[in-house]
Amino acid sequence: MKMPFKLHVIMAFIKLGRERRRFERNPQAHQQRMWRTFGQTTLSKSPLYKDIAHRSIDAFPLQGKEEFNRDFDRINTRGIRYDHALQVADEAESSRDFTPTIDGVTVGLSSGTSGNRGIFLVSEGERASWVAMVLQRILGFSFRKRKVAFFLRANSKLYTSVQSRLIQFAFFDLLIPLEHHLTRLNDLQPTIVVGQPSLLMMLVEAQQQGTLHIAPQKIISVAEVLSDEDEAALKACFQVPVQQVYQCNEGMFGQTCSQGNFHLNEDGLLIEKEWLDATRFQPIITDMRRKVQPVIRYKMNDILHATECTCGSKMIAISQIEGRTDDVLHFPGGKRVFPDFIRRTVIGAHPAISNYQIIQEGSDQLSLYVEPIDQWESAKNALGRLFEDQNIQGVSFLKLTDKRHILGTKFRRIHAQRS
Repeated sequence: MKMPFKLHVIMAFIKLGRERRRFERNPQAHQQRMWRTFGQTTLSKSPLYKDIAHRSIDAFPLQGKEEFNRDFDRINTRGIRYDHALQVADEAESSRDFTPTIDGVTVGLSSGTSGNRGIFLVSEGERASWVAMVLQRILGFSFRKRKVAFFLRANSKLYTSVQSRLIQFAFFDLLIPLEHHLTRLNDLQPTIVVGQPSLLMMLVEAQQQGTLHIAPQKIISVAEVLSDEDEAALKACFQVPVQQVYQCNEGMFGQTCSQGNFHLNEDGLLIEKEWLDATRFQPIITDMRRKVQPVIRYKMNDILHATECTCGSKMIAISQIEGRTDDVLHFPGGKRVFPDFIRRTVIGAHPAISNYQIIQEGSDQLSLYVEPIDQWESAKNALGRLFEDQNIQGVSFLKLTDKRHILGTKFRRIHAQRS
């Protein structure tokens, strides 16, 4: 007899709590035990990994999205073919019906910040674990009924699994203009709003204009970089703190703690760091909770800032997700400027600047959008001084009158286009 899904969630909730306690007591012993079990129960079933499933993690190759997609058929443990999974995902995207599965496995499609599509597979047990983690580490358990407004480019059984008598889940399609959602949002009166910062800032604008009237108890930012200025605007508008979640189709990697820092979920992840400077690093992630589609030594394109945290957890703390390595501006002579310097320079150029976008078109040319447009010169001059201080010469600026952003995709405020 098949176990009810809610019982799966309860068991996963208990297991997650136990694993977290074990990690905090002895991180190294816990991770070693999980790695051995992972090799025996999961990697031994993967055609790509079965011959080295018993070895240390150093024996496994590094991966990026290109390799992950290329080896899709040999990585997954259910014999699911990439072409079949992509067909199911594409049909769901076209019909906006996200219920179909392959042999009970949920198939999701991610466009990714870089625009390269990725397919992810999640079993029923993994869905239960994901729901348990959301309840335990993000939403928090409560006997009060809560209504969650979730803005997504694509819905999935993974997300709707959160639905219960205590949690009403409402999917809002990012491909539909916001003005068509306002009436439904006002009627729903969500307790929790989840969305990417570019969408959340549109809610701020609608609230200020009087077309939106909601009072959420929690705002959760996902998918995009949450800048300090956007976070401040959200707090001021809705009078609640903004929580962040570090998640992508490769898995749920971290969330903010009581001190406002991120903690990476090392009770189920192995994190290797590729350092960019004294505090910035790119994470290389192994997720020991993924059973259908193992994620092994996956090099993320994100720039994380390591920090110390006083909340008491031994899990890696990061103060900021600065952006992606694609957001780092590179100039002749091996010079580079990280996105946080660009962000602070533009916002600090004039108090009126509320929005902007910078696209590096070539080694010495930037396209710049600034809102309001009459502060374009202020932003340009401030960036010029920054580059001068960095001994970067000859940068030209092209004036953009509109942002470059396709509805339903992640907004990239700073983007270094490269061939």
